Amino acid sequence: MIIRFGYVSTALSLWEASPSRTMTFTNWNKLDSTVRKDKLYLATEQNLKNTIRALHYNFSHGIHLYRMSSSLVPLGTHPEVNWDYITPFKDLFQEIGALVTKFNMRVSFHPSQYTLFTSPREQVTDNAIIDMEYHYKMLEAMGLHNKGNINIHVGGAYGNKEEAILRFHHNFAKLNSNVRNRVTLENDDKTYTALETLEVCEHHSVPFVFDYHHHSANPGNESVEELLPRIFATWEKWGIPPKFHLSSPKSESKYRHHADYIDVDYAIPFINILREYGKDADIMIEAKVKDKATLKLIEDLSTIRGFKRVDGGVIQI
Repeated sequence: MIIRFGYVSTALSLWEASPSRTMTFTNWNKLDSTVRKDKLYLATEQNLKNTIRALHYNFSHGIHLYRMSSSLVPLGTHPEVNWDYITPFKDLFQEIGALVTKFNMRVSFHPSQYTLFTSPREQVTDNAIIDMEYHYKMLEAMGLHNKGNINIHVGGAYGNKEEAILRFHHNFAKLNSNVRNRVTLENDDKTYTALETLEVCEHHSVPFVFDYHHHSANPGNESVEELLPRIFATWEKWGIPPKFHLSSPKSESKYRHHADYIDVDYAIPFINILREYGKDADIMIEAKVKDKATLKLIEDLSTIRGFKRVDGGVIQI
């Protein structure tokens, strides 16, 4: 079986390569119209060009899995700014899409925890829809709207988990069907367990992204082994291997926080469970030092009997 590994957003091995340069609405509001436009354009251009740099870096290092920054466009969803962030950068968006296709990479977005569909407040849902449409528009501009995915959490419980899930069902249906068709859902570390999230995924025919660290912090009563067949089944309609998330606890006292690197002793039990299941999988590394942590984990795994490194970011078991 093959496991591919990837990382989130910024290739720290590159100099000045953040794809998340931004500006606050407060600062934007202080500027005159010309300066506002210049600053927005400059930050967006830098973010897109740094994404292109990251894609070249990934290809040269054999990394086939990459999460793009949700902050590519500063103030892209702010109702008072309301600017056209697609047309001026059409060529850069298309270049990103062309590189992803050429390099055969799997890419995604992960909006913030504030993009949720369980809130009793209508404004929160309206903002979530705006944010999801923003991410989809970028995928569309890249020509990746049938390949990339947008990963979110179920959301908060607001004191009654059953009612919150019913609100999720109702509010999620408000999304444009094209956007809904690119959504994946992930279990979280405090509220919705893997099983609860999986049940929501099955209800909406949405692929499930299983986060091992979150499961360790918020396990429910089900083992990973019990859940795997149903997890894999949610991905069948897309015809690609499931995606999993992996990070290590920073410490016992800060168990939910992500460590700089991946502790191989923490990761191995999960990877061995996948190994026993025997089907290909992709794993997104969520560690503070990003690409460095990803490549270090693969180096560590490649020293273990039965694990063979067949590309920079790929292990054959």
